Amino acid sequence: MSPKPLDGRVAVVTGASRGLGRAIARALADAGAAVALAARSKPDLDETASLITEAGGRAAVTPTDVTSFADVEALMQSTVRTFGRLDVVVNNSGIAKVAPLAEMPPEDWRQVIDVNLSGVFYGCRAAAPYLIAQKGGKIINLASVLGRVGLPGYTAYGASKGGVIQLTRALAVEWARHGIQVNAIAPGWFVTEMNDAAFGDPKIRDRLLRDVPARRTGRLDEIGPLAVYLASPASEFMTGQTIFLDGGQSAG
Repeated sequence: MSPKPLDGRVAVVTGASRGLGRAIARALADAGAAVALAARSKPDLDETASLITEAGGRAAVTPTDVTSFADVEALMQSTVRTFGRLDVVVNNSGIAKVAPLAEMPPEDWRQVIDVNLSGVFYGCRAAAPYLIAQKGGKIINLASVLGRVGLPGYTAYGASKGGVIQLTRALAVEWARHGIQVNAIAPGWFVTEMNDAAFGDPKIRDRLLRDVPARRTGRLDEIGPLAVYLASPASEFMTGQTIFLDGGQSAG
């Protein structure tokens, strides 16, 4: 038997240009999957691809705007043309607009929902014909601990991620008869390019970690193994679940 649990599998990872998406894409590739990398920034995607290929993996780059269904459809089509199939979709792209609700411009609300929630819907919808036809596949949606707990300034972000959690539940029930598992990962605080300025301020860092029993941020190498598990045959009886990788924050 192959020592790599994802040998022969093909995965799409959105938001793969940096941060959690890059860490997940590298972990899937290390586990044997061919990985289609999607995001808006081609230079950053190329860097992710180089990290994968230098380690002996296979990767393809497809610049994609996840707020465009046509773009996401083209991503899935390109993946199948390049690698011959589609098995795993990781809907990871996300943005945060932090502001009190009373001051948030409506266009910022729409942008957060478009990327974080509609982008997940588009990824699932565009993958549907391939996964349903082959009667199997894995969807991994990136939610957030802030989809369960409240934090001032994160109303739009929290609403979008709460929507991802419920989309995951409902779609898991809908697609179970097709042999497709739909699960979500809800990270707590990981330092990425999205929030490194905030965590660079000791006062803000202390405030954010005050609610984390582990009293630390996650390491990027801690999310990849969970994604590999959810993408592998080992998780075929798990569906509709959101796994909180948050140092105990959601349990508090």
